[in-house]
Amino acid sequence: MTNVTPFPAANPGQVGFERQELQRIMDLYGRMVAAGHWRDYAMDMGRDAAIFSAFRRSAERPEYRIEKRPALRNRQGMWALVGEGGAILKRGADLHNVLAPVERKLLRIVED
Repeated sequence: MTNVTPFPAANPGQVGFERQELQRIMDLYGRMVAAGHWRDYAMDMGRDAAIFSAFRRSAERPEYRIEKRPALRNRQGMWALVGEGGAILKRGADLHNVLAPVERKLLRIVED
């Protein structure tokens, strides 16, 4: 009864999107669906990152992945836009600036 066993340290929680961030992402997703370009999405919340993937068709690789990695906040910025091939297209501290290439693509789709 005199031995005290320490409680195991809690694992760090998972990374998630804040309400405003998810609202901004879902707004873009809705506009791309309305334009007929995207059809499906997936979200993955892990310990290191939260990832939103947008698909043209659900059987393919995601056309874009929007990644939030808080560990990179003070280095390259915690937001990244990753293309279909896995290349990082844009990285930064502000979600609005990272989504700018997709917004421009949406403007071209609507003009056609």
